[in-house]
Amino acid sequence: MRILVVGAGATGGAFGTLLQEAGRDVTYLVRPRKQEVLSRDGLRFVSPTGDRTHAVKTITGPDASGAFDLILVTVKATAFDGVVGEIGAFAGPGTSIIPILNGMAHVERLEHLYPGQVLGGLARIVATLDGDVVRQQTTLTSLTVGGLNGNPVPGEVAQALDVPTIAFSVVDAIVGALWEKWAFIAAAGIVNCLFRAPVGRILDAGGEPRILEAIHETEAVAAAAGHPVSDAGHAQAVGLLTEPGSAFTSSLYRDLSAGLPSEAEHILGDLARRARDLNVPTPLLDLTLIQIRASPQP
Repeated sequence: MRILVVGAGATGGAFGTLLQEAGRDVTYLVRPRKQEVLSRDGLRFVSPTGDRTHAVKTITGPDASGAFDLILVTVKATAFDGVVGEIGAFAGPGTSIIPILNGMAHVERLEHLYPGQVLGGLARIVATLDGDVVRQQTTLTSLTVGGLNGNPVPGEVAQALDVPTIAFSVVDAIVGALWEKWAFIAAAGIVNCLFRAPVGRILDAGGEPRILEAIHETEAVAAAAGHPVSDAGHAQAVGLLTEPGSAFTSSLYRDLSAGLPSEAEHILGDLARRARDLNVPTPLLDLTLIQIRASPQP
């Protein structure tokens, strides 16, 4: 299959490299500056398994490439609006589109634009972009895909993504899995952004009851939306966010602390809007949003 990876950041660069190393036909849709860097230097990927640089194929907009068989949307929510309108130039009637972002608004928007062609995608990887170098901190590399609205995952898509270096799986309840991850990421964002500290320091300051309240709030929204968090998912959230001495911080908090564009509205703002529609009280979520929105933005 011809695979288009939208974005060559931490997630796109990591998964794109692993797919390319497995012999898949991968092209990146990037901005002109990024194309210049990649054309000159290649894409460098540093992971626990090695440090390598590959020559890659790139495009910056509609050209003679035609439709791709599979499109992986790997940009952050802050860049999603800028690329969603460009995807159509590369999507034919048989193209499958898998967005790999946090939250749900992007899935619904793509499904509206490309009904029946969008699949749910859930990635687990710890990677960052260091300049133009993609660095993966741990060996965790998984990708879970599932159909939406009863549509199956095409066999050729599953075959293309099932490579030895990625723990790949197809599930039926992908929407529930996406909501479960969203509930955790939102709870972590509330905890770190509201108290402006890593988990261990918040616990030392007596914050455990508030951490548990944040988890309860986000999981209550998920449950009211018809996607209750599993017992295992709840236990994992509590374990990660109440571990004594933990240096854990959410990516949302790290972006805000660094003065970078953040996914606050996509992760927290959208969840708060849904909570209001569902009549679910979320006082800690609301306070966190006020603090973020009142702070100077990049």
